Amino acid sequence: MTKDRTSKPETVSDPAPRDVLRSPGTIITESHFPGRAQIDAYGNGGFRFAEMSHRGGILALPSGIYGWSAAVPEDVTFERLDRIVAEADEIELVFLGMGDTGVFPSKETRQALRDANIRFEIMSTGAAIRTFNVILGEGRPVAAALLPVETVR
Repeated sequence: MTKDRTSKPETVSDPAPRDVLRSPGTIITESHFPGRAQIDAYGNGGFRFAEMSHRGGILALPSGIYGWSAAVPEDVTFERLDRIVAEADEIELVFLGMGDTGVFPSKETRQALRDANIRFEIMSTGAAIRTFNVILGEGRPVAAALLPVETVR
């Protein structure tokens, strides 16, 4: 397919609020690292991995590492774990890193994960990261849903 050299480039409508300052042509995309990587550090409300950093929660999946909208244990719902459900056939075990304390998600969320045949372990974010890294290092198909913590590690 060839392009007519006299035609103007296509423009994409900008759904972002106008109070955001950015240069023309900037494209804002979802936070995503397209690969598997160990989590190198966590704390200050974010994570470091693959020589990158992200503030907020993350989902580490076979398809990559994604920014996640969950910030506190009450945010961990079956609906917010939809990416894990979508990739469940490629995941042996999911680690739910529930912040500093390892509080359990709701009974309904736990049951919905079981009903979807998703094996999971609930622990603090730090313990989930350490275990995830070991299992990932063994080459096993694991995933993690990690809430951010303030404690630097």
